[in-house]
Amino acid sequence: MKNKDRYFKALIENNGQLNEIDLGEKIGLNEEETREIITLLLSEYKIEYIENKVCNYSLMKTTKRKKKNK
Repeated sequence: MKNKDRYFKALIENNGQLNEIDLGEKIGLNEEETREIITLLLSEYKIEYIENKVCNYSLMKTTKRKKKNK
């Protein structure tokens, strides 16, 4: 999914500066698309729900992702 990859890269670069919905809008996604992508990234253990400055999602540490995928 192209938008998922774009959103994930934007989330990395964002570093908690914008909330998750505003970040999606910045790259051209509406709120519904953004929430669907967040759900996918959560299910893939790429992000986790943790308040990170303004954004409520943070990247999962590599060790956590590897443990969950096994």
